[in-house]
Amino acid sequence: MSSRFAGRVAIVTGAAQGIGAATARLLASEGASVAVVDLSAEAAQAVVDEITGKGGTAAAFGCDVADQAAVEAMTGEVVGRFGKLDILVNNAGITRDNLLFKMSAADWNAVLTVNLTSMFYCVQAAQKHMVKAKYGKIVSLSSRSALGNRGQANYAAAKAGVQGLTATLAIELGPFNINVNAVAPGYIATAMTAATATRVGATPEEHQELASQRTPLGRVGQPEEVAAVIAFLASDEASYVSGQTLYVNGGAR
Repeated sequence: MSSRFAGRVAIVTGAAQGIGAATARLLASEGASVAVVDLSAEAAQAVVDEITGKGGTAAAFGCDVADQAAVEAMTGEVVGRFGKLDILVNNAGITRDNLLFKMSAADWNAVLTVNLTSMFYCVQAAQKHMVKAKYGKIVSLSSRSALGNRGQANYAAAKAGVQGLTATLAIELGPFNINVNAVAPGYIATAMTAATATRVGATPEEHQELASQRTPLGRVGQPEEVAAVIAFLASDEASYVSGQTLYVNGGAR
C-alpha cells in the first residue's frame, strides 16, 4: 500500500459509483481516510465496505450537495469523525440532456445546481477548515462538454462554470496554501454515459464504439484513469499546480 496520502482526510462527493468511487478507492489505497459521500449513506456503503475490506479507512455519509445546510452539516460530521479535512473532490453530478428548444427550466436549474452551485457550497464549507490549517487540495470535475456539446446546454454551461470557479478560487485560496484545480474528462465508461447511450437509442457498447472512433487513442476512458489524475492533483507532487483544468480525453480536440 502506497502512503502518498498517509494521514490525509478526503471528502469525495458522488462517490457511490463511477469516477467518484474509483477516486475514493485510490485515495484510500494510498493511505487517506476517505469520506465517501453520496445522496444516501446506504448508496455509499458498498464502496466503504470495499475499502475497509482491503485494510483502508473510510466512512459513508449521506448528503444532498444541492442543499447548503446539508453540505455544512456533512462537512462538520467528517471533521468530527476524522479530526480534519485536507482534500475535497467535487465529483457529484447529474445530466438532464435535451435540445435547447425542448429543455425545461426545471432541467436547466437542476443541472446548474447539482453540477456547479453544489461545488460552491462544498468549497465554502471545506475552506474554513483548510484556511485554518494552512493546507488544502481541492479538485473539481469539469468535462470536455464545457467546450460545447449538442443537447447539453445546461451541463456544458455548468461544467464551463466549474473552470471559472476553479481559476478564481485558486487566486483567493492560494495565499492559504490551498491548491484548486479541475479535471475535464472526455468519454468515460460510467453509468452516466450508459444512460446517455440509452437516451439516444443506442447500447452502451455502440455508443462507446462511436466515441472511440473520434478519439486519437482509439478507445474510451475508464474511471480509474481519471481517478489517477485527480489523485495527482490532490497530492503534494502537484504542490505548484493551481488554477488549472486538465483534460483527460484520449487526445480528442
